[in-house]
Amino acid sequence: MCGRTSCHLPRDVLTRACAYQDRRGQQRLPEWRDPDKYCPSYNKSPQSNSPVLLSRLHFEKDADSSERIIAPMRWGLVPSWFKESDPSKLQFSTTNCRSDTIMEKRSFKVPLGKGRRCVVLADGFYEWQRCQGTNQRQPYFIYFPQIKTEKSGSTGAADSPENWEKVWDNWRLLTMAGIFDCWEPPEGGDVLYSYTIITVDSCKGLSDIHHRMPAILDGEEAVSKWLDFGEVSTQEALKLIHSTENITFHAVSSVVNNSRNNTPECLAPVDLVVKKELKASGSSQRMLQWLATKSPKKEDSKTPQKEESDVPQWSSQFLQKSSLPTKRGTAGLLEQWLKREKEEEPVAKRPYSQ
Repeated sequence: MCGRTSCHLPRDVLTRACAYQDRRGQQRLPEWRDPDKYCPSYNKSPQSNSPVLLSRLHFEKDADSSERIIAPMRWGLVPSWFKESDPSKLQFSTTNCRSDTIMEKRSFKVPLGKGRRCVVLADGFYEWQRCQGTNQRQPYFIYFPQIKTEKSGSTGAADSPENWEKVWDNWRLLTMAGIFDCWEPPEGGDVLYSYTIITVDSCKGLSDIHHRMPAILDGEEAVSKWLDFGEVSTQEALKLIHSTENITFHAVSSVVNNSRNNTPECLAPVDLVVKKELKASGSSQRMLQWLATKSPKKEDSKTPQKEESDVPQWSSQFLQKSSLPTKRGTAGLLEQWLKREKEEEPVAKRPYSQ
């Protein structure tokens, strides 16, 4: 399943991260609809607004279906046929949509038949693993493997034409398949756009954390086909819905358990061994140093240097049965990315709680 995500990039940076090529092969940036409704957050939960990609054809009947729009939508699909005046009165959960029953349930079958396919954008998502023999659950942050490039760190404004030809070289956003619908209040008012995330059986690497995962669209071709309902039929699009092994993860602090907590600490890697020894609910001292606004103080020269065995270990080596290889390099890129953003990001653009 998927019940919590992170999507904290400022709006202009998020736009640039979603650069694409249209049907004619021209480099494009998606345009925003209702941009003021987008609230960056490290800890998004159902009923909050999250950015999704969709075809321009949904809004303009003569548009090219390969052109894209970014629109903030409510997480938790409200069916167009819902008759109550308050969406929160919906008697069943539509946060996720199982791929194996998608054509059986009216709430999902109807909008899917109308081509209302979207791509949910996120840094990654959170999942909780039940700890054997206890009632505790360990949270993990799950995301695409990241590749460092020489240009990483560039976060120029997306509305500058000279930036269009530059390939996005920073954090690779997770692109999850979704369905959206449009609900009009019975007594009149603004149309509410809302979405659900399609889920599938977990890949082998994540099965020890949870038995379900989002249907991830891995690559530009998959994203294009899923969005282009004008050219790609529902039957063809559903062939894209399956699990992927191209995923990595690391343990995070229990700070993320409370959806009101919205700080970089939510997705920063933690050392489970140290955490158990200290019995701390927060992050380790080293994690706090990564996210400090100033450079960490130099260690006292008298302090002995840590040995290799003391270096925090990440990812699946803490799962008893997981076969996913350890990817400390990716976790290291995340640490650098968070620290750089904390140091360089203007105060006005820093995410805030919803």
